[in-house]
Amino acid sequence: MRGPNNEQDHIFSYHSPADRVPPDHPLRVIKEMVNRALKQLSPELSTMYSPIGRASIPPEKLIRALLLQPLYSIRSERLLMEELNYSLLFRWFVGLSMEDEVWDHSSFSKNRDRLLNADIVRMLFEEILEEARIKGLLSDEHFTVDGTLIEAWASQKSFQPKKDGGPSAPGGSGDGRNEEIDYRGQKRSNATHASTTDPDARLAKKSKGGEARLSYTGHVLMENRNGLVVDHRLGITSGAAEPENAVEMVSAIHGTQRVTVGMDKGYDQGSCVSELRQLNATPHAAQRKVGSAIDGRTARHPGYVLSQRVRKRVEEIFGWMKTVGGYRKTRFRGAARVEWGFTLAMTAYNMVRIRNLTPARAV
Repeated sequence: MRGPNNEQDHIFSYHSPADRVPPDHPLRVIKEMVNRALKQLSPELSTMYSPIGRASIPPEKLIRALLLQPLYSIRSERLLMEELNYSLLFRWFVGLSMEDEVWDHSSFSKNRDRLLNADIVRMLFEEILEEARIKGLLSDEHFTVDGTLIEAWASQKSFQPKKDGGPSAPGGSGDGRNEEIDYRGQKRSNATHASTTDPDARLAKKSKGGEARLSYTGHVLMENRNGLVVDHRLGITSGAAEPENAVEMVSAIHGTQRVTVGMDKGYDQGSCVSELRQLNATPHAAQRKVGSAIDGRTARHPGYVLSQRVRKRVEEIFGWMKTVGGYRKTRFRGAARVEWGFTLAMTAYNMVRIRNLTPARAV
């Protein structure tokens, strides 16, 4: 029998958004992790607001909404609010009922600086990492370090010659058209030019002969047991950025035990290798064909071969960040905000990874 094609809505609904989310949905475990972390951060969240005045949007809801962007590849906060308006799954994750009004997308712009100044996203990253440590998912002996370029939110046309200690204002034809510029034959470098859109961005390229783009450099310290991010940095792109950040992140490893650090050829430099050894770390860097700082005493051990094989897993982090996490090109300007978004993406990656490593519960 053919069913009737009725489109009349019911006057009342007796189901909450939580009733519509399957018991085994991946977001259930992730939401539990986020709620436990935010409960620990509640005192810090309280200090961000005045005890008097009109009540604002709860910061817990703002943070949960922001985490949906890297988790579901939502490219903008405007689109996030649009989907939050009609998605029962997103409403349940954020903590909105069916009748709650969705706030305006500009609320994120007004509250981001508040979250940034309080360093809440970094604290959230540490709380999620602590949960992984309690579950025994982290290695405290074997690590991998690597870096990647993150394209800045600035065009090549904004890369202008510096004048009086700063970049000059971009020119224009005045007719409303995007100015046509021919850079052929011109020499441009970070020493003589700077972006008028994002002065912190630097011109960089992945390899010789590749296209140079305005970028930042993201650095990650990964533990080798389960491929979780245990530390990260975002810095100004330079030739020494990777070795310097590697030493900084290794020095922050908890404990006094000797550790191994897998790296690619870019870290095979005498100063980097020497500083890591002084930090009680054995550098397992891929050897250069000429002038390698890694001698046979290090490369002969089976652990060196294992580190070189496992270190390639760090590319999975960068791959997820740039495809699913939507951070191939940052949506922010300025090193502080770009680092804030980078930390949010790394936090989301760790939550997904922990959820995949956690045994499924019976329902």
